[in-house]
Amino acid sequence: MMRLPDMLAAMLVGALLPLCGSVAETRPNILLIVADDLGYSDIGSFGGEIETPTLDQLAADGLQLTSFYAAPACSPTRSMLMSGTDNHLVGLGSMAEILPFSPRLQGQPGYEGYLTERSHSMAQLFKDGGYGTFMVGKWHLGLRDEQGPQARGFDKSFVLLDGGATHFAPQPGSELRVEKVSYREDGQPVRVPDDFYSSDFYTDKLIDYIESERDSRKPFFAYAAYTAPHWPVQAPDAFIAKYKGRYDRGYAATREARLENLKKLGLIAHDFNPAALLPDAAGAQWQGLSAEQRKLEARKMEVYAAMVDNLDHNIGRLLDYLKRTGQYDNTLVFFMSDNGAAGEDHSKGYSPNTADTDNSYGNIGRRQSNLSYGMRWAEVSATPFRLFKGTTAEGGISVPAIVRLPNGRGRHGLLNEPARVDDLLPTFLELVGIPDPGSSYDGKPKLPISGRSMLPLLEGGEQPQDVQALMAGELFGQAYVRKGQWKLLTAEAPRGLPLLDKPYAWQLFNLAQDRGETTDVAAEHPELVAQLQREWAAYVKRVGVIEPLANFHAQSISHDSLRYH
Repeated sequence: MMRLPDMLAAMLVGALLPLCGSVAETRPNILLIVADDLGYSDIGSFGGEIETPTLDQLAADGLQLTSFYAAPACSPTRSMLMSGTDNHLVGLGSMAEILPFSPRLQGQPGYEGYLTERSHSMAQLFKDGGYGTFMVGKWHLGLRDEQGPQARGFDKSFVLLDGGATHFAPQPGSELRVEKVSYREDGQPVRVPDDFYSSDFYTDKLIDYIESERDSRKPFFAYAAYTAPHWPVQAPDAFIAKYKGRYDRGYAATREARLENLKKLGLIAHDFNPAALLPDAAGAQWQGLSAEQRKLEARKMEVYAAMVDNLDHNIGRLLDYLKRTGQYDNTLVFFMSDNGAAGEDHSKGYSPNTADTDNSYGNIGRRQSNLSYGMRWAEVSATPFRLFKGTTAEGGISVPAIVRLPNGRGRHGLLNEPARVDDLLPTFLELVGIPDPGSSYDGKPKLPISGRSMLPLLEGGEQPQDVQALMAGELFGQAYVRKGQWKLLTAEAPRGLPLLDKPYAWQLFNLAQDRGETTDVAAEHPELVAQLQREWAAYVKRVGVIEPLANFHAQSISHDSLRYH
């Protein structure tokens, strides 16, 4: 016979069950937007001259995260984003493209080159929590079927498995690696249409996915992993035309204008000391170029700007769709870049005109052009910071980030406290009420989420992370430890090549006074250096970093073999 308390409980559950659908509807949607190789100051709200009205309005309506960090390169960042924990623990201690050239890393735990089953998956947690889960764009977390997005919890996906590709439809039979790439829809191989342009197509797909499930009454988690503005610089003609002549003034003048904009916007102090430029050995400055070289350099930046402009246009299409269908107000929107600006020169190894390549001036930005914008423009994109992608300097790991909480919640303006990409998963889980899964899931052991929720901070509460909390990372033999205002790091321009097994040369910077990393103060603070080195040693042990050997000489690595990440 059922006892009275049990009967009352059963009656209560029965009364609540019909309401479950309406309760689910009130849970916020999540729209996560990731740009590829976008520099810190490229968009208007972060000081840039490129026209980005959608992102600028998103920043005005929400929060700009001025001290948001990623990993130094694409796939390690994406592994931390998806898992909420350090890239060395979940298989991306180095990039899959690099592992064949570093025998010491091959076969080591944490260096598998794909997102391993040891990790949690953001998409799986949302799917099991009652969300529709959709993805478009760059995956870069594994090439095999069991490593793809459909195996990690996405209901619908259209993805580029590789680390980079032409932004137009690949040419059949092309021998260019950038065109010999793999697209998958829901795990099945597909060809893109002839009129494919990456940002346009991915946006169409994601809108279709969300719309197709709108009647399900489920909230959604949507991941828009755009491949713009990753090399090669390519864009629709109409967007390129907008920027004709915009960069004829050159690198320094563009950089100075960005510095002034950053100061006016309050992102840096008026007495901020920007990073010093690389020496001439890294490439001639504007005054050292011939008229023909200047014309070519300006054109590459015009196309890069067009890519960013088109990206902003497509993000606008996404947000307009959500507004038109009444879903925008209840959607958290988070935008970020996956790492700093890319300084590699991908023009090497290409002749001006071949059967598969046409890098002539008139074809730059169109089909068959395969150029990057180069190290000097990357320095401009990284303004006001030092270096770029592939390094642990501020220009390599500080990325533009914007968040808008649903239904007008939270703070507005600038958020200067440091946070990192692995903090996103716990933030999203807390927002929607999905419990932290801990060290197991579905009966299998998992690596716990190590990031920390930013939600209290975003909502205007107290800083959830102690200002002295440790942040550390490493890639390609470049390392950093940040604790409070102090950052100990080893970083130098790789000139297109990972440093891999080069010994550490530590530098110390006070980011509160010198975020441009202009003055190494290690010699003035030996005890602090020693303390941070002990913190580094503990991090190495905790996550399994394989450190460089002082007497190891890395084999020669061709630039051509590394140009696709």
